[in-house]
Amino acid sequence: MTDITLDNITKRFEDVTAVDSLDLEIDDGEFLVLVGPSGCGKSTTLRMLAGLESVTDGDILANSEPITDLVPKNRNVAMVFQNYALYPHMSAKRNMTFGMKSAGSYTDEEIEDLVTEAAAILDIEDLLERKPKALSGGERQRVAIGRALVRDPDYLLMDEPLSNLDAKLRIQMRAELSELHDELETTTIYVTHDQTEAMTLGDRVAVMNAGELQQVAHPQELYDYPANRFVAEFIGSPAMNTLPVEIRKDGDGYVATGTDVDVQLPQADGLADFEGDRLLLGVRPEDLHEDAADADTSIQAEVTVTEPLGDTTLIHGEVAGTMAKFKVSARSSLRQGDIVEFGADLDRLHLFDDETGTTIYHSDRSLETAEKQLSQ
Repeated sequence: MTDITLDNITKRFEDVTAVDSLDLEIDDGEFLVLVGPSGCGKSTTLRMLAGLESVTDGDILANSEPITDLVPKNRNVAMVFQNYALYPHMSAKRNMTFGMKSAGSYTDEEIEDLVTEAAAILDIEDLLERKPKALSGGERQRVAIGRALVRDPDYLLMDEPLSNLDAKLRIQMRAELSELHDELETTTIYVTHDQTEAMTLGDRVAVMNAGELQQVAHPQELYDYPANRFVAEFIGSPAMNTLPVEIRKDGDGYVATGTDVDVQLPQADGLADFEGDRLLLGVRPEDLHEDAADADTSIQAEVTVTEPLGDTTLIHGEVAGTMAKFKVSARSSLRQGDIVEFGADLDRLHLFDDETGTTIYHSDRSLETAEKQLSQ
């Protein structure tokens, strides 16, 4: 049973800072996902946790004990790689047990029992004598995971383990990984660039960009209350729309106005500080609707592209020079060149600082609540 603490971790490669002052606590038995674009520092963080990369500054602790300077073999950690890293001339079973006997930590009987247990959990009992070339991509990944499990690690690291699988198999393997974690309850840190994968797998998700932690929260919290514009646009598919607006007084409340945009803002307390400021209005495509009968919201767009998706149609439109996306009924009659007025769900609006990208407002939370969230 292991909890992990990253205490102000920094990793520099000469003049390049790959990870910058990362603070993160991972609870015992938690499935934490590190997600972000390529080059954001997530894989470097994983390699530091494994002991494969040195730490420039800061400390890594397991159960409050420092492990920063321990070599990998002394950390009792297992890692699953993107390319499986299986020996092609060995059977699946030998790949799973390679090195265990020479390490002297296990007897032959113990190794056999561990392999039998892992194979049963992963449903690969019939594959143990096959070599990697005789296995499918999903089967190879199960063997690679089995190799990690037989070592009974204190914590498990996974570096984009599903990225080489086709889309259908990725969905299947996501479900299997969730079931596996629920059964074993091993502390797991999982790296991916796929935000859908992150949202479906993680107990919590840590979003990274340019070597810095942007936000860590439960998946739904990230989606509903992003800490900044980057998280808002990275989490969710399609991405959140961000439209330039100005905050103006309107009777007892405030409105966000811009060219082709006029939206009443609920929870007006505190918005006086931003009156006259240029901000970004954030609204997700699924929170916009073709019916603009609601006088409190109006976003006018010119349709540029329609994408039929079966259950819905995704509309690409131009709003005062800014591209935006809208989800409408699959039977919508909208076509390229149409001018359409969209309404928005008033309790699903966000405001971001135009320069820093920091969130300053969620329409279903007071500014005081939003500020508390950002300080956590």
